[in-house]
Amino acid sequence: MKSTDLRSAYLKFFGERGHTVRPSSSLVPEDPSLLFTVAGMVPFKPQFLGQVKLEFTRAASCQKCIRTNDIENVGRTRRHHTFFEMLGNFSFGDYFKREAVAWAWEFLTSPKWMALPPERLWVSVYEGDPEAAEIWAGFVRPERIFRLGEKDNFWNMGPTGPCGPCSEIYYDFGREADPSVREGDPAEGGDRYIEIWNNVFTQFDRRPDGGLDPLPKRNIDTGMGLERLAAVKQGKLSNFDTDLFAPIIAAAAEAAGVRVGAEARTDLSLKVIADHLRAGAFLVADGVQPGNEGRSYVLRRILRRAVRHGRLLGVKGAFLHRLYPAVRGVFAGVYPELDARAAAVTAALKDEEERFGRTLDAGSELLAGLLARSRGGVLDGAEAFKLYDTFGFPLELTREIAAEQGVGVDEARFAAELEAQRTRARAAHASGGHGDDPIYGALATRHGATRFLGYETLRLDGSRVLALLKDGKEAAALGPGESGEVLLDATPFYALGGGQAGDRGRLAAAGLEVRVLETLRKAGGDLIVHRVEVAEGTLAAGRTLAAEVDAGRRRATARHHSATHVLHAALRAVLGEHVQQAGSEVGPEGLRFDFHHPRALTPEERRAVEDWANERVLGDSPCRVRELKVAEAKAEGAMALFGEKYGESVRVVSFGDASGDWSKELCGGTHVGASGELGQIVVTAESSVSSGVRRIEAVAGMASLAARREEQERALGLARALSAKTLPEALQRAEKLQQRIAELEERLGRALRSGGGGLEGQDAEVAGFRLYFGRLEEADLEQLKSLADRKRDELGERSCVVLASGERVEGAWRPVVVAASAKGAAGAVPAGGFVKDFTARFGGRGGGRPEFAQGGGGDFERFRQAAGEGLALLKAFAERASRG
Repeated sequence: MKSTDLRSAYLKFFGERGHTVRPSSSLVPEDPSLLFTVAGMVPFKPQFLGQVKLEFTRAASCQKCIRTNDIENVGRTRRHHTFFEMLGNFSFGDYFKREAVAWAWEFLTSPKWMALPPERLWVSVYEGDPEAAEIWAGFVRPERIFRLGEKDNFWNMGPTGPCGPCSEIYYDFGREADPSVREGDPAEGGDRYIEIWNNVFTQFDRRPDGGLDPLPKRNIDTGMGLERLAAVKQGKLSNFDTDLFAPIIAAAAEAAGVRVGAEARTDLSLKVIADHLRAGAFLVADGVQPGNEGRSYVLRRILRRAVRHGRLLGVKGAFLHRLYPAVRGVFAGVYPELDARAAAVTAALKDEEERFGRTLDAGSELLAGLLARSRGGVLDGAEAFKLYDTFGFPLELTREIAAEQGVGVDEARFAAELEAQRTRARAAHASGGHGDDPIYGALATRHGATRFLGYETLRLDGSRVLALLKDGKEAAALGPGESGEVLLDATPFYALGGGQAGDRGRLAAAGLEVRVLETLRKAGGDLIVHRVEVAEGTLAAGRTLAAEVDAGRRRATARHHSATHVLHAALRAVLGEHVQQAGSEVGPEGLRFDFHHPRALTPEERRAVEDWANERVLGDSPCRVRELKVAEAKAEGAMALFGEKYGESVRVVSFGDASGDWSKELCGGTHVGASGELGQIVVTAESSVSSGVRRIEAVAGMASLAARREEQERALGLARALSAKTLPEALQRAEKLQQRIAELEERLGRALRSGGGGLEGQDAEVAGFRLYFGRLEEADLEQLKSLADRKRDELGERSCVVLASGERVEGAWRPVVVAASAKGAAGAVPAGGFVKDFTARFGGRGGGRPEFAQGGGGDFERFRQAAGEGLALLKAFAERASRG
């Protein structure tokens, strides 16, 4: 049977037995505590825990799943995978053990369904579950029922909570599958007796003391790997030989120019590529993009491991994206997202492979040298971190390559280096040193949480001052001109959070005027703290006053927050549903919105996003705000930000019309009453934040009008600078200037190639590397970069080119230096290292990547002296670097 037939048969079987057949959920779960959907029951967690009203009590699905805990075993065993499909049938307080066992047996053995020989099947039960053993005795001989302990056959959700015994069904592949396994002993493991079905009987609630109480409603959670069932039905000992993998492996073999089955080494790489490509394709189709955090890092790790195995097969250049049609062919008609998101998946695969390919060769060469010099068979963790930080080598990849040569990695040192970098990053982004001091926790314990009333009103009379802080300590009062922090019992001021700027405004009473400069959340969000400056009178603890928000500022901020929701919907409509929010920042002046997308927007896409958004603005759709249980909100399709912590109840903000909502998000921010209040949305910029994450900047309301005026004034200013009377004339003049620049660059290029035109160049060879140091009388940075690239390409893969020149800046000469190392030389003669050393000789500054670096500044006379001995300095640097 083909895998498509197996899926259909399973779902049809349980559909005929009263189960609601559900489509697979995304690999990105709604549960924010999970990175990925790791089992078939994950989408049904709210039903299992009684968090939602049940629309059905029986369900069946074929669920996409991702697990990477055994990624090193992929390709080395017959059935380890990162991406797999889990067939499952579930009961939520409906049927229980007797029906689950009977249906499992019927599906597997009935001639109408799988028709597996009963003599090939073995069963395990929990040793403390005589009921399950008694039920199974009605289907199989007693000697085929094994009783196992809690470690193997008892499922726990956690230290406490729902749990229950398991019962597994094993298929006997025969002695030829694994002669080392004893006859009739499925518990021994190996490749002969393979678990194909697992029933979890969730019937207990574990107390903190370890005791078990019966659940009022008992559940069934079944899991069966489609890949394993396919191996059984297709007569294959390995999952990789089934129709779920074989076409992808064949495509990879063709791309690499190798033959399947020729060598164990090449077969291993082919299996890794096929497995990881499946995982990568489905993750991107479900909206994940490669990156350095969370699930994005897992995807990057998977893809880069596949790329490396491609290199081991001798594949040159990007190839994973060319294998994607094979993946689509395997799952044709099953997962429509693979077709709908084909362009995005292909682009993401190609971009990540090219990105890693640029550093893989240099990094691999450096790692090889490090492994050869490793002491005591252990690679220094600091060096492993350098590979990660500079070349993008995931620790797991370094570990795997090192293990192939019998070398370990000091992972504790790696972790320390990584944490040190994160600490530096946190310090660099610290907001003025305003940490969450323990005093806030003490205040929260004493006074409880601040009541926020800012959704309903912008002015609150009768707010009482609970506490005052000055210089981080409690104070009885703040006098005129003094600054501090105020804690109120209730406030209309929105505190900085969820990407939205905090409110400003005033606190006032008879003879008292206090300016609120900033509003923040403290003590884990329980306290709303107002940073203030007293303008008039004395502010004392215990005083009652009026708290009034700056209404104009709040309205402008609310417009921009609502605009992020509109733009989010617009981006998903234009670019695809893989677009997901990666962060945002909104204030009265404008907004920025970060989102997952593999590439820059084209001008046409940017216009389409802006047009879609403004059509919804003109439609004046009402904004609807509701409080819902978090499970209910997600069941409605409300979008949540991954990593954000939500309470039991959440605020759902929706925009829509008579045909339905076109935007629905979990959001605690402030918003307009209807989309028409935004006036218009103007996209002012689009840029890259990191790999796979883009940033769009925009303005709405009066700020959008100001942006259009500023844009027009800049265009007119440019026209004046070009002595043009009109914008079309300015464009023509700019084009002529570009042509003139290109002519000058070409002249410089000819000078470099001919050795004339004021160019002085010398070259040498050190340790097999071609070194070139050249001087030009006058050239700017861009010209040097272009010339250096050409010279490096001319000298070949093991070359390093350095060009030095001067440029006139406000009538004075300024040194300029550019270095470019080819891939084959970057690891041994890093351009960044040389430029840093060289510019230090004349008081300049510089640095960069191993492949390219630039610098300048400093004393021009000292620069000329250093440039005079430039080749000697480059040779000395290369000799030191090559020695390590």
